[in-house]
Amino acid sequence: MNRKMILPGLLVIGALGAGGFGLYRLGLEQGIANVSVGTAENHGGHAAKSTTDPSSWGIAEGEIATRRHIEAGLRAGDIDPVTGRVILYYQDPMMPGKKFEAPGKSPFMDMMLVPVYAGGANPAGVESDTDTVTVSPRLQQNLGLRVGEVVEGKLMPEIRAVGAVAWNERRQVVVQARATGFVEKLHVQATLDRVSEGQPLFDLYVPDWVAVQQDYLLLRRTQTQGNDLDSLLEAVRQRMRQAGMSAAQIASIEKTGRLQTRMSLYAPRAGVVTELMVREGSTVTPGMTLARITDTDSIWVQAEVPESQTAELREGDPVSAEAAALPGVRFEGQIQALLPEVNPSTRTRKARMELINTERRLVPGMLVHVQLRSTQARSGLLVPTEALIPTGRRTLVMLAEAEGHFRPVEVETGIEQGEQTEIRSGLFKGQKVVVSGQFLLDSAASLRGVEARAGGAP
Repeated sequence: MNRKMILPGLLVIGALGAGGFGLYRLGLEQGIANVSVGTAENHGGHAAKSTTDPSSWGIAEGEIATRRHIEAGLRAGDIDPVTGRVILYYQDPMMPGKKFEAPGKSPFMDMMLVPVYAGGANPAGVESDTDTVTVSPRLQQNLGLRVGEVVEGKLMPEIRAVGAVAWNERRQVVVQARATGFVEKLHVQATLDRVSEGQPLFDLYVPDWVAVQQDYLLLRRTQTQGNDLDSLLEAVRQRMRQAGMSAAQIASIEKTGRLQTRMSLYAPRAGVVTELMVREGSTVTPGMTLARITDTDSIWVQAEVPESQTAELREGDPVSAEAAALPGVRFEGQIQALLPEVNPSTRTRKARMELINTERRLVPGMLVHVQLRSTQARSGLLVPTEALIPTGRRTLVMLAEAEGHFRPVEVETGIEQGEQTEIRSGLFKGQKVVVSGQFLLDSAASLRGVEARAGGAP
């Protein structure tokens, strides 16, 4: 009884399976027919190539083509009769770095591999041959690819840096003692006090000066009695000079004819007292520094400049600076010196600039943003800086060619000027380079083994 019921059931199941397989085959053939715009037809034993362009395919159409290749026994190196193009290899669209010689299922994803054709875009929209990467117009628009032109322009190197304001050491004067004495009075009480030229700084009592003054005044009184003592007076004047008295002090004694026990030292120039080494009651000795005065009408700015950019700079090149503490105020000056030393840690060279500071608004310790402009103008090729692809060992650009072809080109860069960079070798005037989306193209080229050339032929 049971055997009689099981046998008809098995027959029904077999019939349903056969019908399902037939429907699957029918759907597959219809899908292939939809993808193939033109099919191969036999004319006298020769196959006519179709004009189907795989650049319009999606991943689904690529999987259908792979199944068709399996059935036809096609593999890498064969010509697809539907597209008329050579099959380079097969890949997983999600893992494009892996290449396969034969069609089949992806070992990474639950999907079929898709074919990559020569001379056109693959089902993912990007294709490469040995030299270029080809991107379909649709994918270019989706990626937002933009190109710029290689132009010839005048190079006026401009370097931006941050510098610190410092005293101009070339505008400093030192006030020293010329004889042994004592400070009886200070007219300047603290460092960083501002003084004017000729302002008294100290009152000193110098015993040697008092003694030589007494000898001079005694000779003058003797001369008034009719004796000719000019030679002796000149000898005493010479003794006063040797004792350390200035010409102004000697002239004051000759004019007044009175003994001056306290002598004043005056500021030789206007500025700020940056050092004050004595106080009232201090003993001074010959050669001892009493004070240091720095003129602030001219100030130094010292900035660290990359050593690769200092070759474009010369002493005397113009400089402008702005300080965050003084918005809207610009200070002008020039490069005074490029110091002969490179910092081994930062690979920078210190540039010393002199700025005009007649209004005395810049003070030491301030940070300023400086622009150093070279006066050595020259012509060169320029590309947008954003087009460059630095790899660490070299610099590349993606050269845009006709019909959606792109290829990486190795270039040698020069100075950067504004938003443009000088190209010393690798490109020619009028060529097009990708300025947006170039990193995606470079990645695609690297995955497909496209090598960058040393230069781009026009």
